[in-house]
Amino acid sequence: FSSCVSSPSVFMSMASGSEGPSSTSHKHSNRLAKERSPYLLQHAHNPVDWYPWGKDAFDKAKNEDKPIFLSVGYSTCHWCHVMERESFEDEEIGKILSENFICIKLDREERPDVDKVYMTFVQATSGGGGWPMSVWLTPELRPFIGGTYFPPRDRGGRPGFKTVLTRIIDQWQNNRPALESSGERIIEALKKGTTITANAGQSPPLAPDVANRCFQQLAHSYEEEYGGFRDAPKFPSPVNLMFLMSYWTVNRSTSEGVEALQMALHTLRMMALGGIHDHIAQGFHRYSTDSSWHVPHFEKMLYDQAQLAVAYITASQVSGEQFFAEVAKDVLLYVSRDLSDKSGGFYSAEDADSVPASGGPEKREGAFCVWTASEVRELLPDVVEGTAGNATLADIFMHHYGVKEQGNVAPEQDPHGELQGQNVLIVRYSVELTAARFGITVEKVNELLASARAKMAVVRKSRPRPHLDTKMLASWNGLMLSAYARVGAVLGDKDLVERAVKAGGFLKEHLWDAKQQTILRSCYRGDQMEVQQISPSISGFLDDYAFIICGLLDLYEATLQTEWLQWAEELQLRQDVLFWDDQGGGYFCSDPTDSTVLLQLKEDQDGAEPSANSVSAFNLLRLSHYTGRQEWLQKSQQLLTAFSDRLTTVPIALPEMVRALMAQHYTLKQIVICGQRDAPDTTSLLAAVKSLFLPYKVLMLADGDTESFLCQRLPVLSSMSQLRGVATAYVCQDFTCSLPVTDPQELRRLLLDGTTEHADRMTAE
Repeated sequence: FSSCVSSPSVFMSMASGSEGPSSTSHKHSNRLAKERSPYLLQHAHNPVDWYPWGKDAFDKAKNEDKPIFLSVGYSTCHWCHVMERESFEDEEIGKILSENFICIKLDREERPDVDKVYMTFVQATSGGGGWPMSVWLTPELRPFIGGTYFPPRDRGGRPGFKTVLTRIIDQWQNNRPALESSGERIIEALKKGTTITANAGQSPPLAPDVANRCFQQLAHSYEEEYGGFRDAPKFPSPVNLMFLMSYWTVNRSTSEGVEALQMALHTLRMMALGGIHDHIAQGFHRYSTDSSWHVPHFEKMLYDQAQLAVAYITASQVSGEQFFAEVAKDVLLYVSRDLSDKSGGFYSAEDADSVPASGGPEKREGAFCVWTASEVRELLPDVVEGTAGNATLADIFMHHYGVKEQGNVAPEQDPHGELQGQNVLIVRYSVELTAARFGITVEKVNELLASARAKMAVVRKSRPRPHLDTKMLASWNGLMLSAYARVGAVLGDKDLVERAVKAGGFLKEHLWDAKQQTILRSCYRGDQMEVQQISPSISGFLDDYAFIICGLLDLYEATLQTEWLQWAEELQLRQDVLFWDDQGGGYFCSDPTDSTVLLQLKEDQDGAEPSANSVSAFNLLRLSHYTGRQEWLQKSQQLLTAFSDRLTTVPIALPEMVRALMAQHYTLKQIVICGQRDAPDTTSLLAAVKSLFLPYKVLMLADGDTESFLCQRLPVLSSMSQLRGVATAYVCQDFTCSLPVTDPQELRRLLLDGTTEHADRMTAE
């Protein structure tokens, strides 16, 4: 039984169901009413006897010898809600499910480990994947049939959900051995097919070769007119953009290097001007349904905001363009305002669908974000003095942002007719062209557009808001911690760095079990706005550790407070114990001792989020420099060796891991600043370092305290001192250091050229 949602990228728009428990009386309630996940709560009043994933459900399936129906989704997934409305709220289907199956509902964001196993099965058996995912399992949790979205009743020659259920019941009763053995065979084949391992004596592939191939593969799929790496749908893919900018730093003088930079900057510019970027309320939507970044799927995910903020601030470092820095700040403004919890944590996502301001019970995609021409005219009626033809503010705004009387969304971008007559704002002209068109100055246009956007933002605030998923995930909070730390450091913005520190504090307080020495996967916003945990809480997965460690290293570089380094070291040691594969190298995604998870997978794709192994390869390198632990350098090499085949043949699948491989090849520069933390001379040397994009470096402060974490780990730091009592920088590579530098401009030059006129041997104590 394959499903119509052949690929999540094509069909995954977002919508929302009910907002958790409410005081109204419900005809049905099930066990999910006791859960905290917004997705599970959306199904708490289905006429289905749902269980959450866990021992109770497994035991009942064994005791009653019934198959399990596992349904997986997340709270802002459009087709999940369609299937809920059509099938799970249907009394007849609910009865069939409850009488013949043990029904389990799972939030893929809470349990990515379980989701990955069954998604691997569904993709292998049906040729497609996506959410909602529907899988039928034996009482021993072995899958035997799977698909994604099923319509409720037969249509167009395709079996509906009810038909599928009756066929499975029949097969389970009359043909069970065949079902079980085919499921068994598939799982065994998947175990073999998904193994990633290093062979004895092998070493990682050559970085320049792999990087060149990755560049060629990206260049081949690059779309020149609007940027991005396919025609449509188009995803932001920050991992590709970060690879291209890193590739440029070591290939500045080649035509490939220049092309890589051009591809990254053009893509970032076109996305920022496009409709995928929310021009009124900031932040980025999930992806574009067309090739010009115009009509998005309107959901906003935390992990996208985090990675895009980093990509844009990096673009500002390499290009010197203020435009990119503004976009990075814009993203963080959205996150601070709409996705932030007062505890310092960050919420997961905002939905695509909401009730239109004009009323009516039906939610529509994009209703919160789109505009009719008449709304814009009504809102911005003032005539602007001195314009050609006495233009109104609306005329200027509509010209600039492509607003049309009949709406600017083509019917093929709007299969359900939800955007008829509506406009998705997209920058159609440069400010210079708009100024010329209306005979006013560029400054005046900027001022007018800003005031128009502010007025529209007020109107938008009064519209019914889309559903907010207030679940706080450790991994995505780790990504967001990196974003605030890095943007704050580059811009020298104390408020952003302070927000990063608050996020670090939140992770330590709410998502770290110090007793058990374990990261927790998630926590939740309670009805009184307090932070809640579920019991039993879900232990963290590999990506929770990897993304938080990366965030802590970035936070150290932004604050130079060693408590963050110390915690990063502690977490890395714990990650090694929990997930490292002693046999094959690399890390398993989830705890390999959990018998309820049938496949021990190592994620081998940098997709919407980077793979945790890619991030770990980089973390291990950075940490080996901060702690002097050579075994972490070796682990990083073993990890990269385990992924050799993939890196050699399809590096485009792992651009973030290619960056780690390059970092290993080019060896990290150690930049040591000797000085007092907040002294002006120290600050100006630090500002010189932070203004540059140096993908292969570690930054440290030696403040003369020989008892400090860093001096204890790296005794050589004690031999470095200030020249003539002034803050001094040392740039070292492979333990060879440049002559000390005290002038910020000279330091900048030294870091950019990578050449030092004189080098002293760094004496290892």
